[in-house]
Amino acid sequence: MKLPLVALLTDFGEDDYFVASLKAVISSLNPQARIVDISHKIRSFDIAAAGFVLFAAYKYFPEGTVFLVIVDPGVGSKRRILLVKTEKYYFIAPDNGVLSLALGEEAVQEIREITNPKFFLPHPSKTFQGRDKMAPAAAWLSRGARLEAFGPSTKNFKRREIPRVKTSGGEIQGQVLYADKFGNLITNIPAGLVESLAAAGGKERLSLFIGGKKYGRLRENYAAAEKGEIFFISGSLGLIEISAREASAADRLKFRKNQGITIAAGRGKR
Repeated sequence: MKLPLVALLTDFGEDDYFVASLKAVISSLNPQARIVDISHKIRSFDIAAAGFVLFAAYKYFPEGTVFLVIVDPGVGSKRRILLVKTEKYYFIAPDNGVLSLALGEEAVQEIREITNPKFFLPHPSKTFQGRDKMAPAAAWLSRGARLEAFGPSTKNFKRREIPRVKTSGGEIQGQVLYADKFGNLITNIPAGLVESLAAAGGKERLSLFIGGKKYGRLRENYAAAEKGEIFFISGSLGLIEISAREASAADRLKFRKNQGITIAAGRGKR
């Protein structure tokens, strides 16, 4: 790695010393490393949200990037710390399912459990292993340390269950995966499925149902909706998003995690 890039994703926030400590460790061990922040505003302990943000961002980074993902409610326990090599990238994270979405798209080539104390700070704590174990491991990896030196090979990692989309009789049923800063609700429904349904019956016949209640229609862009209107749209990730023009759909719809939604042609089975 001639110009190693380490990308950080944590739930540490920006008010304390946590993020600065990670960067200090990495820079001390490898002054040549470039450090990029993906986000440090993941809600505390929210593994699913961290996994989604990683999934949404990682593929736009240059080949060889080391992703250091620290959302770790099990810190200090027997949970493993993993180093995963894919065709293009490296990931270091606790083995708690946070990599599930990203690795679902990647061709995994090698998985190592990081156990070699050579790659840790002296006397690592039980409460800040992100600083004492994961950050130094990322720094050593960015310096070109061999993967086999980090610890034993493993074939498995913890996978979080990813909600599946169901289609039946002109309906598409899915779930909300994530609410972004603007209050857009990003679902697990591929935009292509909705486009196919629209092509078959006309996009003007498509409606959104949440909890049996009918909401807005498919729009081409934000400007096509009336101010305050709730609608759904093909988002930048290739997934259907539920939005409100110049407002928060999450607030308007009282968003809850894993909320189920249906997109149906006509009135649907209601």
